[in-house]
Amino acid sequence: FQEINVAFGGTLARDLSAAGRPLPHHAPEGADLPAMFGHSHDVALVAGGVLSGWYDAATLRVNSVHYQGIARLGDGLAAEAFAGDGVVEAVSATVNGAALLGVQWHPEWQTDADAVSKEFFRLFGQVLRGQPMVKERAA
Repeated sequence: FQEINVAFGGTLARDLSAAGRPLPHHAPEGADLPAMFGHSHDVALVAGGVLSGWYDAATLRVNSVHYQGIARLGDGLAAEAFAGDGVVEAVSATVNGAALLGVQWHPEWQTDADAVSKEFFRLFGQVLRGQPMVKERAA
């Protein structure tokens, strides 16, 4: 996610879990792996974006395991979700006709126990099958 932003000319902010920040983006120092990935916060989905259309929701609860984040959004990227402190948590773009979607959280962590992650990978599967990056609606 962060490398995508830099590849598009964006910049990164450091120390998103520094003391005094309104929203820590990483578990406290010394947390074991389950506690580290259990650290979470809400993200607000951008109305009209890919994720808001996919989830039919205004917010999602996601894990938060990062010290860096986007400072300046890269050229051609659209913000898809924001943390409560304004940090961009998801981006999308179309590059040479290909769909791009990146998230700051870790949907691969215990996917089987997380409905948000299951839907995320359902979307990826759909795109890999050559279908559009929009939710298919029942007729």
